[in-house]
Amino acid sequence: MRAARLIKLVLLLQSRPSMTAAELAAELEVSERTITRDALALSEAGVPVYADRGRAGGYRLVGGYRTRLTGLARGEAEALFLSGLPQALRDMGLADAASAARLKVSAALLPSLRDAPEAAGRRFHLDAPAWYQEPQTPELLAPLADAVWDDRPVRARYRRGDGTEVARELQPYGLVLKAGVWYVCARAGGSFRTYRVDRFAEVAVEEERFERDPGFDLAAFWTERSAEFARSILRAEVELRLTAAGARRLPYVTDRAAAEAALAAGVHEDGAGGAGGGGRWRVTLAVESEEVAFSQLLGLGPEVEVLAPAALRERFAEAARGLAGLYG
Repeated sequence: MRAARLIKLVLLLQSRPSMTAAELAAELEVSERTITRDALALSEAGVPVYADRGRAGGYRLVGGYRTRLTGLARGEAEALFLSGLPQALRDMGLADAASAARLKVSAALLPSLRDAPEAAGRRFHLDAPAWYQEPQTPELLAPLADAVWDDRPVRARYRRGDGTEVARELQPYGLVLKAGVWYVCARAGGSFRTYRVDRFAEVAVEEERFERDPGFDLAAFWTERSAEFARSILRAEVELRLTAAGARRLPYVTDRAAAEAALAAGVHEDGAGGAGGGGRWRVTLAVESEEVAFSQLLGLGPEVEVLAPAALRERFAEAARGLAGLYG
């Protein structure tokens, strides 16, 4: 346990010019006193860890000290090679750089670990695009990816959802691949926004660099915006009566968060709360529109009864009559 922590401490100091005891303690999830003891132990073992005194002090490595990757365990080496997304790297124009990096890491591994790339590749493959969709590489993904990696602003023309084109000056912070669709998260006019890469009609990368906001967290930003988007499109409500089977299947045919919220507030017809067990439950479900609700809920068949709105209930009744006519 301590040996792994000491290795991580050295790697942290190797990746940054200097770190305070508080920063190291937060990264390694230990106390600052433990960091002091670990730094002393490393120094006694010959690792040149130097402590700068004072308020702006911290720990650093001196003499250009570099450690080697031969300390990787098999599981660590295999996990490292799982981090690559071959198709995504090709789309961004980074396949050659990724290949060179993998070769360098492989060369640094112990002979007993040289098969780690093949072992990982035989056991895991990421297929990002959704089913029944032909993956398309956006034409302007590569220049946007270059701008992201180099922290360069771009001047762009962007097609909105209604087809109109607008001019945009963006500071692209990160790229996200979601179900086969590429998005760029960028700062525009002082706020962060998300744009579909396949809607860019023109991209011109500027020469100067912008200064990134150190507090920007791409994963947290995407999670928050995704949740906001999912909530924003659920503008209508429908009242349903579900069987136990229908309640179990509801999260799989409509928005999961909306379905779980509806089921949590669902009322059993005899007055008991909850959506588990037998019987039928009455729920109010947030949906994008009546049209979308019809196509989604139709998949539940007789496990759902639409109670309101009346127009949607009539559509289900008409569909039921049509099915009865087909199957007698």
